[in-house]
Amino acid sequence: MLRKIRRTLAVLSIALLTLLFLDFTGTLHVWFGWLADIQFVPAVLALNAAVIVGLLVLTLLFGRVYCSVICPLGIFQDIISYVSGLRRRKRHRFSYSPAINWLRYIFLALFIVALAAGFASFASLIDPYAAYGRMASHLLAPVYRWGNNLLAGMAEKLDSYAFYNTEIWLKSLPVLIVAIATLVVLCVLAWRNGRTYCNTVCPVGTVLGFISRYSLFRPVIDTEKCTHCHLCSRTCKASCIDSEHTQIDYSRCVACMDCLDTCRQKAITYRSRFRMGKAHATETTSAAQPDKERRRFLSTTVLLATSAVLKAQEKKVDGGLAVIEDKKIPARATRLTPPGSLDTQHFAQHCIACQLCVSACPNQVLRPSSDLRTFMQPEMSYERGYCRPECTECSKVCPAGAILPITPAEKSAIQIGHAVWIANNCVVLTDGVACGNCARHCPTGAISMLPYVAEDASSPKIPVVNTERCIGCGACENLCPARPFSAIYVEGHEVHRTI
Repeated sequence: MLRKIRRTLAVLSIALLTLLFLDFTGTLHVWFGWLADIQFVPAVLALNAAVIVGLLVLTLLFGRVYCSVICPLGIFQDIISYVSGLRRRKRHRFSYSPAINWLRYIFLALFIVALAAGFASFASLIDPYAAYGRMASHLLAPVYRWGNNLLAGMAEKLDSYAFYNTEIWLKSLPVLIVAIATLVVLCVLAWRNGRTYCNTVCPVGTVLGFISRYSLFRPVIDTEKCTHCHLCSRTCKASCIDSEHTQIDYSRCVACMDCLDTCRQKAITYRSRFRMGKAHATETTSAAQPDKERRRFLSTTVLLATSAVLKAQEKKVDGGLAVIEDKKIPARATRLTPPGSLDTQHFAQHCIACQLCVSACPNQVLRPSSDLRTFMQPEMSYERGYCRPECTECSKVCPAGAILPITPAEKSAIQIGHAVWIANNCVVLTDGVACGNCARHCPTGAISMLPYVAEDASSPKIPVVNTERCIGCGACENLCPARPFSAIYVEGHEVHRTI
């Protein structure tokens, strides 16, 4: 019964969390956004004391149920391990192996140092929630949107508009490569050895593993009933049950309850540590031979997702004749961070690069950074859209406190940067045509069209930016007709201010 309850909750958890990264309408975040807020590392970065204390108490009571019910990466590994058992027709293929504690503590130390030094993006490489977010956002989301567009095309032929098309584009090739590499590594480890990543690399698993040693409820082996058949050891994907000595390493046990249903003698029960009776359940330190069976991992799913992501983008043409050249990203001296992030330092220290805000952005303004200093953390770029003053989706979904919640009224007064005009790119001067596109679409009225020669009213009119009113939304940069670089672009501010 406990195993069925755990599996049901785990399936619901990973399904809803995955949909948070796939949903481009912003609907699901209203109902299930709390699932992202209760992830361990984002809660720590957001200083969400209630969530942190709640997870620690949960672990002290029931062991590492976080890893098997709440953490999407842990559940994902369970799914891969389960499929591996069906594929290989060998469910009981694991064996006990002692914990590699020195390696666990090295990864934990590196993780803490990266966070303390303000390099949260590098810490996110091994953070379980961020790792799963990258895979969902960059591998599953393109496939999901492609399916949506397919349904939209079919519905349109039936005069139905229940679906609408959404653009599919490659947000960042380096981050895509990282997502693919993460998926391959996790799948190989889970396919062959179950929870190796959780109990060797994952910093959250190491922290919660230390606490779970003192959990109130835990699986307990009854030494009188145990026949040392090793069936529980061969079933345990955490490799933490030493059936030879009837011992369990509780620092690695993820409370999956598989051993309870597997034991034919009913020698393993989930009970209070203070009511063990004749049962024997101490942490193990003995060694055992690792599982020797090794088989190749088939990565069909990875190849399918990758091919969908790398699908060629549709051409954009002018009147169906001339191909319009895509805009290129200007060289900004200071990167642009979303409104609500306060400043670039705050954003760099708190952002775990989970890509949730990138997936939620309806204007396609956010994309992962390729800069080594802020690698994978979102930054604003206006080649495909601009940051509309009424939109606050990114501030609603951020679980780590990197983007604080703001209202549309507050956002319209936050200056994240200011527009800069480049005369050499402006079509007014290069092509001798009247434009004024930037001034017409500026939501704050910060751009005025004035004569290029002040004394000559008939001279071409050029944009003049009032930096005191500009909020850096990027409407001018996005809608500028100049190619490949806009004649007006937004320069970021290190510290945001209210105007």
